[in-house]
Amino acid sequence: MVGARTFPGNPYDGHVLNPQLEQTGILLEGTGKVPKQVVVDLGYRGVDKDNPGVEIIHRGKYKPLTLQQRRWLKRRQAVEPAIGHLKSDNRMDRCWLQGATGDALHAVLCAAGYNLRWLLRAMVRLGLKVLLLRPEFVAGLAHFLGSPASGNVNALRYAFAHANLGGIR
Repeated sequence: MVGARTFPGNPYDGHVLNPQLEQTGILLEGTGKVPKQVVVDLGYRGVDKDNPGVEIIHRGKYKPLTLQQRRWLKRRQAVEPAIGHLKSDNRMDRCWLQGATGDALHAVLCAAGYNLRWLLRAMVRLGLKVLLLRPEFVAGLAHFLGSPASGNVNALRYAFAHANLGGIR
């Protein structure tokens, strides 16, 4: 997840693309990259003039698309399960925080949790689980998170060793 943002009310999809692109530009500021192409659904038809410098690719203009862009359109279907997992696995189905600020905070924190879970799974797949079990790493992480058990490194090491990272051990 590159960014997560809430909008008050129920705005039209095409009206939220420009603020989303601004947020993505801010989040990618240090990398020197900016989005040049955006693959969207048909709700974003007609917003080309509002977003100069960004090529908007959707199913409505399928014939002039290149073969690579057509593949991107088919790949867009793989994003929907990620959004579903974000909603179900990261408790985005219900917001317990109050007001518009609480909604915005909840969306950003759910996306951050999704990214952290994805990163931990990737570390385990690459065999970096040993790094997670090192006392220095566990103590530093506990200190960073402000855990009350930061003095008990063995308890945290046990928690990391037996953590459920999506069924990967």
